[in-house]
Amino acid sequence: MSVTGRVRCWYEGRGERARYRKQVRAGRRADEEQDDVGPAPSGFTLLPWLLMGMGSFSNLFQGETPNPWVGGLGLLTFNSLYVYVVFRAFDPRARTAASTRGALVLMGAVTCGLALGYGGNWLNFFPLLGLAVGAVARGRSLGRAGVALALLGGATAVVREDWKDAVSVAYGTLLSTLVTAAILSLSQAVRELRAAREELARRAVEKERLRFSRDLHDLLGHTLSVVVVKAEAARRLAPRDLDAALAQVTDIEAVGRQALTEIREAVTGYREGSLPAELDRARSALRAADVEPVLAQSGPPLAPQTAALLGWVVREAVTNVVRHSGARRCEIAVAGDGDRVRLTVTDDGRGGRGCADGGGPCGTGLTGLRERLAAAGGSLTAGPGTHGGFTVTAELPADGPPTVPHDPSRTVPHDPSRTDSGGLPAAAAPVGPSGPTLSP
Repeated sequence: MSVTGRVRCWYEGRGERARYRKQVRAGRRADEEQDDVGPAPSGFTLLPWLLMGMGSFSNLFQGETPNPWVGGLGLLTFNSLYVYVVFRAFDPRARTAASTRGALVLMGAVTCGLALGYGGNWLNFFPLLGLAVGAVARGRSLGRAGVALALLGGATAVVREDWKDAVSVAYGTLLSTLVTAAILSLSQAVRELRAAREELARRAVEKERLRFSRDLHDLLGHTLSVVVVKAEAARRLAPRDLDAALAQVTDIEAVGRQALTEIREAVTGYREGSLPAELDRARSALRAADVEPVLAQSGPPLAPQTAALLGWVVREAVTNVVRHSGARRCEIAVAGDGDRVRLTVTDDGRGGRGCADGGGPCGTGLTGLRERLAAAGGSLTAGPGTHGGFTVTAELPADGPPTVPHDPSRTVPHDPSRTDSGGLPAAAAPVGPSGPTLSP
């Protein structure tokens, strides 16, 4: 490409990047404008309505009001009470205080006195009083207060002026009371909904982060345990049996590839356990750790969800056997009678503490499995075996667990300081009847 062509491509690419940045900034501004609901209302929001009393002030200033000192004192008192009430109306505690209610009553008395004494523009203080009442009153008392205030304003206007003025004063008073209360209530509801939406979004992010970190931890814990065991086996076999060592290396490669697949599935949240696959992995992992595997399965075919749940139990129990039990033999038995299916994992290792269904000390791994099986109508017990070692027993309905909506928030967070029932580190597992759980 010529120099001119390269320069032209550079300029075109530069223009495309500039347009892209401009679109991004415009999109961000649109999102911000759409999400911005403006500043929260305060007492300053209602202060401009005091201009409705300018007619009364003009009468005082032009000397059209008899006893101007009385009118001026009444105007100052009303404005002071109005400012006091509207600023306290936006404080939940101050709004319901007796002092605020008393100030409203005093405002009503001053308004009636000025309206009866002077009439005319002084009747506009009733809508102003309605604004203050609408800012303070909430709930069922609002309607009664608005109607009573409108009737009081209309009656005062009838006494001082005529029925036409009474209708306008009553209507204006009722409208100002109800509209003010409606606008303030709507503004508060919008802000509460916005806060609730942000809280839900934050919790959703936390749940997804917890799910991903839990699944990734469990996957890597199990996979690395198998890789380490097989690598040790390959190191021991290499000096005397190269073919067996290469077989272990091949298994390490297969485990690594499978781990990559499982991690991708964990990221998307679609990973499900499988009992046959877990039994095959358990056999391979136990042999690599010089533990003799004994597998037995009987009974009718299992429902997919039941098989998946039992697969997680196999993974949890076998991983702990391989890593910490020091066992030489591990028996895995699956037996079903049509109604219930039982999985038993027994080793001849060091044993440890137990946990029963419904009580007893139990770490996060077995606790998560026990609660998950309980949600599916089953149970899980773990503890020292009758003849030594450790035994994990799980029971489930053979026809599958009941269909229950998955709740991703029901998770048991991982605590590295806790151990499972055999004194072994365990990972967190979800307790819902569906959704992935992986044990180290």
